[in-house]
Amino acid sequence: MSSAAVGVTGDESVLVARLSLEEKVRLLTGANSWVLHGEPAIGLRPIVMSDGPAGVRGIRYDATNPSTSLPCPVALGATWDPELIEELTTALGREARSKGVDVVLGPTINIVRTPLSGRGFECFSEDPLLTSRIAVAYVRGVQKAGVGATAKHYVANDSETERRTYDARISEGVLREVYLAPFEACVAEAGVFLIMAAYNSVNGATMTANAPLVRGVLKGEWEFTGAVVSDWSATTSTIASAVGGLDLVMPGPEGPWGEKLV
Repeated sequence: MSSAAVGVTGDESVLVARLSLEEKVRLLTGANSWVLHGEPAIGLRPIVMSDGPAGVRGIRYDATNPSTSLPCPVALGATWDPELIEELTTALGREARSKGVDVVLGPTINIVRTPLSGRGFECFSEDPLLTSRIAVAYVRGVQKAGVGATAKHYVANDSETERRTYDARISEGVLREVYLAPFEACVAEAGVFLIMAAYNSVNGATMTANAPLVRGVLKGEWEFTGAVVSDWSATTSTIASAVGGLDLVMPGPEGPWGEKLV
C-alpha cells in the first residue's frame, strides 16, 4: 500500500514536518476500534483496518455486507501450495478494497504448538518452514491488490490460555529457528506492511515494549521499515513502549499514548 493510496502525495518527511507535535502524536493512536486518524492538512485520509485471516470482515457487521469465507488458515497450510494461496489472497485483497479496507489484520503466523490451542485453526502449521512459505504467499497476494497485510502476533503468542499475561521463556536458538522465522520471511521476502506486537511477554519483556525483539531484531537486524502496531489494548506502558519500537497503539482514541506523549 503506497502513500498515494491513502491520499498523501509528495515527500512524506516534508509533509510530516508541517505538523505540530500534537498533530503527529494524534496519528499514533487509532481514531476508534478500526480506523486511524486522517490529517487533512497533509492530505492524509483515515486508514481503515479489518479482520481477518479467513475473510475480510469489513467494519459493517450486518447481513447486507457479506464476506467471502476462505478455507481456514490451517487448511490453507495443508495445501502445501504457495501459488494457490497467493491467488486466494489476491482475491481477498480485492474484496478488502471493495469494502473500503486499507489494511487486513492477517495472516496469523504463530506456531501450532498443541492441537488443543483455541486459535490453532487461525495459524498455518506447527512447522516454521511451511508456515513461512504459506505466510509469504499470503502477504504477497493481499499486497498485490494494493492492501496492506499484517503479520501477527509477534512473537510466541501461541497459547490462548493467559495469552495476555504469560511470559514465554525461550532460548535464543529456538526463538530464531522456530518462532521468529515466519516473521523474518514476511519482512525479507514479502515486504509485509505491518507487524502486530502481541499481548504476551518474551523473556521478561512484554512484546509491546520489548526493545531487544522490536528495535533490535525486527527493525535493526531485519531492517523492517513498516509499522509495528499493538494488538488491541495490549499496550500497558507509555515510555517503555514508545522507546521500545512500537509505532501505533490500537484501539483509540483513549489509551496509554495520546496526550501522555506530548
